[in-house]
Amino acid sequence: MSFGPGAASSARPGGFPRPAPGDPCPCGSGDVFEGCCGPLLRGTPAPSAARLMRSRYTAFVVGDERYLTATWHPGTRPEALELDPAQRWTGLRILDVEGGAEGDTRGVVEFRASWRHGGDRGELHERSRFVRQSGRWWYIDGRLDPR
Repeated sequence: MSFGPGAASSARPGGFPRPAPGDPCPCGSGDVFEGCCGPLLRGTPAPSAARLMRSRYTAFVVGDERYLTATWHPGTRPEALELDPAQRWTGLRILDVEGGAEGDTRGVVEFRASWRHGGDRGELHERSRFVRQSGRWWYIDGRLDPR
């Protein structure tokens, strides 16, 4: 997955891109990687459901299975997660955010994520649910929109 223009700097083992600290963040926030998703991928808790959503997108871009597993609620997390380095994420658009602020306990983030895989291109449209427990945000699950 290669979300956004910040995913081009260098490649990680397995073929995933690795943004440099000063590159635009792959999540499309407009901030540099080190001022946006970089610290979250290294363990800083996300302050909101939307920030967790953006950081998880970036984790898909850079192939960070560890982060994706660590931020997925233990009650809904799959036993194994294997990312395909041929799957490139090319852009994220946040469409709607319901709740999920610092004082909330639940949140929903609706987004569209563009991708390419070889010659195929597409878009994932999902409404993701998040919960705040034990002082941190967790991804619970998402409902896909087939359109």
